[in-house]
Amino acid sequence: MQFRRRLPSLTALVTLEAVLRRKSFTLAATELGVTQAAVSRQIALLEEEFGQSLFVRKHRAIEPTAACISLGATLAKSFADIAESVEALQSRSQDVVTIGATVAFSSFWLLPRLAEFRRANPGILVRVISQDSPIALDGGEVDVAIRYGLPPFSDGTVIASRGDVISPVCSPDYLRRRGDGPLGSADEFIETDVVDRSWYNWSQWVSLIGANIEVKPSLRFNHYTETIAAARAGQGIALGWRMLVGTFLEDGTLVQADSSELAAEGRYNVIVPVKTKRSNARDLAAAWLTASLHG
Repeated sequence: MQFRRRLPSLTALVTLEAVLRRKSFTLAATELGVTQAAVSRQIALLEEEFGQSLFVRKHRAIEPTAACISLGATLAKSFADIAESVEALQSRSQDVVTIGATVAFSSFWLLPRLAEFRRANPGILVRVISQDSPIALDGGEVDVAIRYGLPPFSDGTVIASRGDVISPVCSPDYLRRRGDGPLGSADEFIETDVVDRSWYNWSQWVSLIGANIEVKPSLRFNHYTETIAAARAGQGIALGWRMLVGTFLEDGTLVQADSSELAAEGRYNVIVPVKTKRSNARDLAAAWLTASLHG
């Protein structure tokens, strides 16, 4: 069948779908990168071809007719199907892997090591999703993730895990200023306010090591990356997760403030979604993460 002879302008149909979705000629024009006048012309062309109005024009508002709403629903589904088919075709033509992790794990651990994986697998495109809120694996967006906690997890299968040690860290300059000795009320403490409380705060840490000190943080951040940046800048003492701050301990920009340490209860877990199709890119990324985690 020669669909082209039976269909109106595809540009006009795309414009109509955008207008219906955005409920505005102006917003549709912005999305499509054209003028509002151009959008109006495309809609007028469709109305002329259909021999009926598609919208009831009101003061500062438009209301689609019943026929227009029905056509719009068909267009939205058809365009979504086309986009999905194109995406599937593109993904088959190249290997893509999406890795999920917290902002801190991505910044401090994953990104410095990622070049190694890319050099070994030049044909694989890597996408990293970093967020501190829990990454859901059942949405199909992430192929493999590093999640801190205690397995099992309902949405993922753990293929590797590793524990961590937490100790107070600060800059060498701050350590020189404070001198040796146990932590106390005279110290400046830096706190991370996180949603996931499996990442210890100062009160939890002090309680778990059995220390008899009162910690009143004078500086707080909602991202661990900022907490560590402040500690490296000499602004106080932060809780140092060894897996995350190991590079800074090695290069000397961070040092332990005292000898106290705590083995974290949770673990860093390399997990893959329960419901997912295996791919060469995912398997290679998962194997590399497993080896690097234990390296």
